[in-house]
Formats: sequence, structure tokens, C-alpha cells
Amino acid sequence: MTTPTRTWPETAVPANRGMGRAFWIVAAISFLYLFAASAPSPLYGVYAAKWHFSPMTLTVVFGVYAITLLVTMLLAGSLSDAVGRRPVIMTALVVQSATMALFLVADNVGWLYAARLAQGCATGLVTAAVSAALVDLQPSRHPGLAAVVNATIPPAGLAVGALVSGALVQYAPDPTRLIYWFLLAGFVAMILVLLTLVPETVPQRRAPRFGVEVGVERALVRAFLATVPVLVACWALSGLYLSLGPSLVLTMQHTANKLLGGSIVFILCGCGAAAGVLAHAWPPRRAMFSGCTTLGIGVILTVISVAQDVTALLYAGTVIAGCGFGLGFLGAFRTLAGLAMSERRSELIATIYVVAYLSFSIPSVVAGVLATHVGLRDAAIGYGIAVAALALIALPATARHCRRC
Repeated sequence: MTTPTRTWPETAVPANRGMGRAFWIVAAISFLYLFAASAPSPLYGVYAAKWHFSPMTLTVVFGVYAITLLVTMLLAGSLSDAVGRRPVIMTALVVQSATMALFLVADNVGWLYAARLAQGCATGLVTAAVSAALVDLQPSRHPGLAAVVNATIPPAGLAVGALVSGALVQYAPDPTRLIYWFLLAGFVAMILVLLTLVPETVPQRRAPRFGVEVGVERALVRAFLATVPVLVACWALSGLYLSLGPSLVLTMQHTANKLLGGSIVFILCGCGAAAGVLAHAWPPRRAMFSGCTTLGIGVILTVISVAQDVTALLYAGTVIAGCGFGLGFLGAFRTLAGLAMSERRSELIATIYVVAYLSFSIPSVVAGVLATHVGLRDAAIGYGIAVAALALIALPATARHCRRC
């Protein structure tokens, strides 16, 4: 399968200090959102012990976030194309600040559901807006920088959020609140910085339309379909690690150290971010093919490690699978974002993230149900086999798509 090429991005702005500074501010906002998304992961075990809920409840709490994010993105994914990037990002930052306050006052699982619902709403509102703003603000002397940042910020934010949260839970006082005080301060600071230092990049406004405004241009349908298996495999794997990964590694290690639990998420997502940066100059479809192959191998090793109770192999498989995650998502994102028309860019980006977060949330909830009935290890093994199979099934379509890379 071949697709027409197009110079990317179409809306690169002239390189100057103001635009470069604004680009990295928007990147920092995106990073902070993903940091906040994984920050509760090391805390789930604490919440479960404190409020006495099962692995199924744990993954439903996790899934609520992603499903709310999806609904918000479906309703308002292209909103920033109509009203501008800054108003959408500002609104999302205000909602996210309120979300951190909900986490701070949470004293039962009901409050946890409410906080994750609000967090999903804020993240769904901001995701396409910040991704499109990065493309708009990209300095002309660095073509392709926005694609690399868009593809590596999610795993980097998830990685650092899980590790820092795990360290604070394990070694700092007030483990269920301290991380949220830090995040609340960060989001309030971002509101002030956005107001003063980030320009608007959508010159022509129109009345917003709320509804299902995600989609793919007709010319890009074949390219999009070629990327779907890659997106599903990558984000289904990350969903498993963020929901059940810390509990799994603590069970295998026979320890309660929350930093160790957060480390498994850090390794997966950190390797994904590093692979994306190191492979930033690769042709995007080559990155997709390499990502599928590496992801499949890493997950197979992970499944073997869980079945045989070999922790060292679990970490080795996680490193390999994490590299596959980063390569696959980078390749898929660059392939599609590089071909999109500027006036439909956030719509396409919203579509990419709809696929990603469906893959991120629904399988993890299913895994939680299975963990309640068949046990954590068996659920993780079955989930891993399904992800590995999907990655390997994606190879033929990806290979055809990569034929002329």
C-alpha cells in the first residue's frame, strides 16, 4: 500500500524565540497531563487496601478515565479548530486543576470515580488541542519536531508520573495527597504561563459544533486503516501495565514497595519515549514495522516471565516491548499527521487518540474482570498473548504499507 506524500507540517511558523518558547510550553502542558494520568497507578494498591475493593473495581476506576476521555474527545475533539487552541487548553487546565482538588479530598472509592471522570474530561478536551498546537508552533528550522514530541510526550509523561508517584507513596509523608498537591501547583502555573507566553495559532474562528467530529479524510483512509492494528497493540499493552502492572510486579517480587511497582510502568513508557527520540529520523512506516516486530517479541518474553515467575525476564521483556510501543506509535502518528490538511488536523489527531484510548481502556477493564475470576497472573498471561498476536497480525499490513519506505 502506498500513500501520497505531503510536506509536513503545513503550518510551521517562522523560527523565533517567542514561538520556540511557546512550542516547549505547550509540550510541557502535554507532559504534565500524561504525568497526572499515571500518577494514581502506584496508589491503586493503597486505595484498594484502604477502601477494600477488588482488582475489577481497580480496573473500572482506571477505565472510567479513558472512557470519559473518549466521550469528551468525540464531542469536542475538533473544538480547537473552530474557537482556537488557547481557549480550549485554558478550559482544560481549569478543569484539571479542579480534578486535583477532588483527588485531595477523596476518602472513598466514590470520590476516586469522580476524580477520574473529571480527569478524563479534562484530558479529552486538551489532547487534540495541544497536539495540533505543537504542529502549528513548530519552528520551520526543525521539520518533524512536532511529530516526535507528540509521539514521545505521552510515554515520557506516563513513565515519569508513575515513577515519581511511586517514590512519593513509598518514602514521603501523606502518600495519597502529596503528589496531587504538586500537580495542582503545576497546573495552576501552566494557566498563568499560557495566558502570558503562548500565542493563538488559529487566525480564523467559526462557531463551534459539538458532536461527533472525529474522522479521516477520504484520501487518508487506507493509510489510517494500516495504522490501526499498530495503535491498538501499542495502547492495549500500555493499558495493561498502567492498570495491573504494579500489582503484578509486586506479586512476583513478594514485596509491598510502591516504588518498585511504579518502576515497571516507568520502564515500559520510558523505553517507549527513548525509542521515539532515537528513531526520530526514521521513515515513519519503517518505525511502524519495527515497532510491531519489537512489541511482539517483548510481549512474548513478558508472558513467559509471568508464566515461569522469572522477574528478570519480565523486566527484559518490558524493555523490548516498551521500545516497540514507542516506535509503533511514532510511526503511526507521523504517517497520519504528516498527511493531514491543516484545517482538519485536530480532527484527525482526535481520531488517532480515540483508537488509542479505546485500546487503552476496554481491554484493561476486561483484564480486571478476568483477574477477579481467574487470578492476576492468568489474566496477565491471557492479555499478553492477545497483544502479541495482534502485533504479529499487524505485520503483513504494515509490511505492505512499508514496502516503498
